[in-house]
Amino acid sequence: IAAGMIVLGKTHTVEFAMGGWGTNTHMGTAWNPWDLELHRTPGGSSAGSGVSVAAGMAPWAIGTDTGGSVRLPSSWCGLAGLKTTIGRISTYGVLPLATTLDTPGPLCRTVEDAAHLYMAMAGPDPNDPLTLRQPVEDPLPSLKLGVAGLRLARLPEAEREGVEPEMLAAYDASLEVLAGLGAQIVDVTLPLAFADFAAATGRIIGAEGYFFVGELVDDESLAVDPNVRPRIWIGKNMSARDYLQALREKERIKCEFAVALAGVEAFLTPTTTTAAIPLDEVDESGTPALFTRAFNLLDACALSVPNGFTAGGLPCSLQIACQGYDEKTALRIGWAYEQATDFSGRVPPGLEA
Repeated sequence: IAAGMIVLGKTHTVEFAMGGWGTNTHMGTAWNPWDLELHRTPGGSSAGSGVSVAAGMAPWAIGTDTGGSVRLPSSWCGLAGLKTTIGRISTYGVLPLATTLDTPGPLCRTVEDAAHLYMAMAGPDPNDPLTLRQPVEDPLPSLKLGVAGLRLARLPEAEREGVEPEMLAAYDASLEVLAGLGAQIVDVTLPLAFADFAAATGRIIGAEGYFFVGELVDDESLAVDPNVRPRIWIGKNMSARDYLQALREKERIKCEFAVALAGVEAFLTPTTTTAAIPLDEVDESGTPALFTRAFNLLDACALSVPNGFTAGGLPCSLQIACQGYDEKTALRIGWAYEQATDFSGRVPPGLEA
């Protein structure tokens, strides 16, 4: 508001921000505007934020990302979404899910818009001591420097299994574009599979989520979303020992991953394994956050940008993950890719002005 923005309103989320599909049993699930005939997943938990920008109802929106909740709606709604490093943007006033991992961030049509909204929100806040850790670097002076000479790591071959062919084709084409711009695409050996990253992140979310809202979830007379309640209950019987072990494991994994990616400016993955799926195909016991949760666990930052469309016209997305506090590099790579392609800023068919 101080920067001159006009707040239009609040948008739908998954209850307690605990879910990647974007569904909400009681308030209704926001309609992904890329398919006006079939109700598809908008991505969550920041579902309404993604839909409002994709549908042209707002130029920018804000979400929170604990395991992918900015990047998943950005992926399925064709947007640029920035998962910030923890402590970059104050969480004061945000309903907490897992304070070890919660990070607010922008969802916008373009990378440059995301950079501007990020700078408007980032910075020290006495109400959130984590924001006092490091001064914010303005990404705009380096945004347009290009990617020549940068070392960008590609997805290991084993991690490609289970990713839909159209998503892989868009991903491989993205690597070619960045290589054509002068980036060096390199292979790395990860210390952990992405599925294991997702499970480790889920344990922390479960424990901390239950601490914050367990009293509400345990009261079965309350109309808690039946799909969300079991997710929060993951932490119900977790012991203090197991929780502290999960936090220690997080720090160990961070160290191992830093060694694996030494000398690499960014790690590139598809944001999601599929394009948006019909709501009646959603398995609420699972998560679409396979590739996103890892970078919450690693205290990294990550940018999702559109990188193509399926044969049915649904957006695909590229995730650009960088080390913590290096948002400027993620945005720089995203901007270079965006300028070399024509996927960003598009409006869903039937919603053109």
